[in-house]
Amino acid sequence: MIPKELLKKIRLLELRTRRLVDETMAGQYHSAFRGQGMDFDEVREYQPGDEVRAIDWNVTARMNHPFVKKFREERELTVLLMVDLSASGLFGSVDQSKRELAAEIACVLAFSAIRNQDRVGLLLFTEVVEKFIPPRKGRRHVLRVIRDILFHKPQYRGTSVNGALQFANRILPHRAVVLVLSDFLGETNPSRAEIAAHLRRRVVRSESLGRVSATSLRQVSRKHDLVAIQIVDPFEEQLPGLGRLVLQDAETGEVVEVNTADQRRRDAFAQRQEKTRRELDRLFRQAKVDAIRVRTDAPYDRALQQFFDTRDKRRRRG
Repeated sequence: MIPKELLKKIRLLELRTRRLVDETMAGQYHSAFRGQGMDFDEVREYQPGDEVRAIDWNVTARMNHPFVKKFREERELTVLLMVDLSASGLFGSVDQSKRELAAEIACVLAFSAIRNQDRVGLLLFTEVVEKFIPPRKGRRHVLRVIRDILFHKPQYRGTSVNGALQFANRILPHRAVVLVLSDFLGETNPSRAEIAAHLRRRVVRSESLGRVSATSLRQVSRKHDLVAIQIVDPFEEQLPGLGRLVLQDAETGEVVEVNTADQRRRDAFAQRQEKTRRELDRLFRQAKVDAIRVRTDAPYDRALQQFFDTRDKRRRRG
């Protein structure tokens, strides 16, 4: 039973996203993600322009007139939302934290899925898998999913996307749409405090950086339709010129002081983050993983719509 005050917050989120789902996202979602296969529907008379390969020769022979097989897409999908609850998600330099934005995007995707009669599951992770909710249908189930994204209290602060991907690959027996919502900090990125410490010494040692495993990405993308949704805050791309700041890494607790008034250090930070972004993009391309980047200071619907449009165009070409 969901407490009334929590249910109120969840319904407010549902109301905020409903128009977007009803008017745009549900249809684009339907076009972007394929079903499990094609089911035979019926036969009809051949019409000019029909594929010759679709001719049903048995019916054609009986009727002495060409007929073609008509198929419909088997639409029912399994969708797994993998949401990163590590402490870095609590950061936000604008109105929303990264975790709040991830919850809103997950809400849009979950309601789009149930509008298309798909099953939705949830995997919450930090440096371990914190919670797994098996995929099911229905609005009530989605409300539970959104509740846990918003209000689950993680036991750990770190991040392991690799571990979560490996878990998902083990527990999903059939092909699914796997959507990973994370800032991907701690995987290819150094921590903010680590960057500050290196900037203070005017050195960034690439060998000290952890890496998201291309192998883990590739293993999941071969079996499932894997999409990475990276949540980014502008202050993680460009340090503001606010003078001396004391920075604490949310995941490790490390604290350092850095002078952000120094333009050279801000430029070095921005260059390092841009290099990290390109490296992450390269890993996604190598593993054939589609990626969406959304920012806490920009409307996320544009990024989602661009992704869906690209998917739809690719599907039509294919």
